[in-house]
This record gives sequence, C-alpha cells and structure tokens, in this order.
Amino acid sequence: MMQSAVSESVHGGPDAQGVPLHDFSTNANACGSCDRALEALRRADAARYPDPHYTRLRALLGAFHRVDADRIVIAASASEFMQRISAFAARKGFLHARVPLHGYGDYARAAQVWGLRLEDGAAPALHWACEPSSPLGTRDASVDEWLRSTTSTDLRVLDCAYVPLCLHAASASRLPESAWQLWTPNKALALTGVRAAYAIAPEHAESADLELLRSMAASWPVGAHGVAMLESWVQPDVQLWLARSLATLKSWKQAQIGVCTALGWQVIDGSLANYFTARLPDDCDAADALRTLRSHGIKLRDCASFGLAQHVRLGVLSPPSQAALKEVWIQGVAT
Repeated sequence: MMQSAVSESVHGGPDAQGVPLHDFSTNANACGSCDRALEALRRADAARYPDPHYTRLRALLGAFHRVDADRIVIAASASEFMQRISAFAARKGFLHARVPLHGYGDYARAAQVWGLRLEDGAAPALHWACEPSSPLGTRDASVDEWLRSTTSTDLRVLDCAYVPLCLHAASASRLPESAWQLWTPNKALALTGVRAAYAIAPEHAESADLELLRSMAASWPVGAHGVAMLESWVQPDVQLWLARSLATLKSWKQAQIGVCTALGWQVIDGSLANYFTARLPDDCDAADALRTLRSHGIKLRDCASFGLAQHVRLGVLSPPSQAALKEVWIQGVAT
C-alpha cells in the first residue's frame, strides 16, 4: 500500500523567480555547455520517434562502459529511474529502503511513494549510495562496504551523477560490480535541461528483471534530444573536453573555498567533486540570507532538506560569480 504523506521534492536551479544570474545551487559543469554535445542537439531529428528499444544507443553506452548492451536500461532522468527502481523493489516484495544520512531527497521520496519503510539496517532493502556523496562531496562509505562484500540480499543502486565531475583522480574509486549504476551525463556536459539518463545492471541481474524494469517505463522515455546528448557523451572528443574542464574547475574550487572562508563561513572539508558544503555563521538567519541573495540574482542550495540546517551547498562557478557572491554578502547580508 502506498503511503499518503510524502515530502515535497526540493531541487536547485531555476525557480518561480526565473533563472538565477549566478546559480550556485546546481552542480552542473560551470565550464559548459560542451560544444560538441550542443551541435549534436542541433542536429537531432525531432520530427521522428526514436527507436523504442534504443538499440544503437544501448550498444554505444555498453561499449563505452565495456558491458553487454543488454545491461543498459534507458531512463527519462535519474529521478524517473529512482521512482521506477523503487516501484520494482516493491513489486519484488521488498519492504525497506536504506538511504544516505545526508543525501538527495528523491531516494527517500520514491521509497515512501511505493511503501518502502526507511529503516537503517533492515534487510533485505533497496539500498542507495551516491559517489561522491551529495551535498558533502565526500566518499560514500557504502561504496567501500559494497566492494568488500560483493554478495547481498539488498538491491543496491549507486548514483553515479558526480563520478564524471570528481576533481581528484587519485580519489576516484573502483565502482562496485554488485550494484546498479545510475548515470546522468547532463550534469557533466552542463546540459541539465536535457532530461536523459541510463542505468547499468550488475552482471548477476536476471534477464526477467531487466525486461520488467524496461516494461515499467513509458514508451520512448527519452526523446530525440536526449538520445543525441547520450550518444555524444561517449565520443572521445567530448570526454577530452570534460577532462580539460575538470582542471579549470579544480582551480575555481580552491578560489571559491577561499571566498567562503573569508566571509566567515565554515567550509566542510573533504569534497572530491565540483561542489562543497559550508555552514553559515550562527548569527545569520539562513532562510533570510538565502532570500536576500536570491533577490540579487544569486542562488545557493539550502541543505535543510539534506538534514543539514544552517548549511548551504555551492556548485563551483567562475571567478566573476564568486566576486558577485562576496559583494552581495558583504553589502546586503552581513551589514
């Protein structure tokens, strides 16, 4: 039976006030959008349906990840797959879900919609992890657990949204083969308005389960533009562009941490990705501060929905945006 009380979904990005001039609230690649991917979108044939089975696309993605194409499940978006895999877990008889202590709210929201109880330690469970984690950007401890223990009664799903945006190659972990992997390249390509994603089933997944998951999606879950973006994602020149952008983001990140520290914010150490979390000063009303910033065209991600009151998550932006944040905070908030 579905539960009636479900929390509202909270996201960064554009809102009722429109597109923020300086949007720190999302984790999209601030070096984008990728020109090659944009060109692919311009060439997309929106006059025709895509192949309903996404045969060529799944073959390209499978070759890119060095897995059989049958293990690729196309999704309308990461959030859509979160709903679908939760429904799948409920249909398979799962009663529980485990989510990160601080993590994306749609994991828990989807579980609640499909009647899965959020009970840490309960087994078997639909078990979510994110690498690197959000909002902290740190390594998710569940990844190490899954690498050590490759067999489990849990249905493990690893959100790989930020794997391509990890700025510390030495810290990049081997991804556990016992888990589903959920990939959303639109963040790395700075094309978050294009809704398309895919999941990679673990090798032990049964073909009947894969077929069921595909049948639970609407027909043509990804349109022509989503197909074009995902096909461009696997191209060598796009991957080269991404690698070069990471070097720029790493430099910008260090500068942005310096700005936040200078403002008296407590930056949480350990982020591996193109974002980090900071605690606002205790004498500051976080909600009022965020409203003031937003009125000046600057948006930060309130971390209250992640379970971190008084904290904000900041995607790394360019130096001009960092300067704008500093100026508005000093003149409009701190005064």
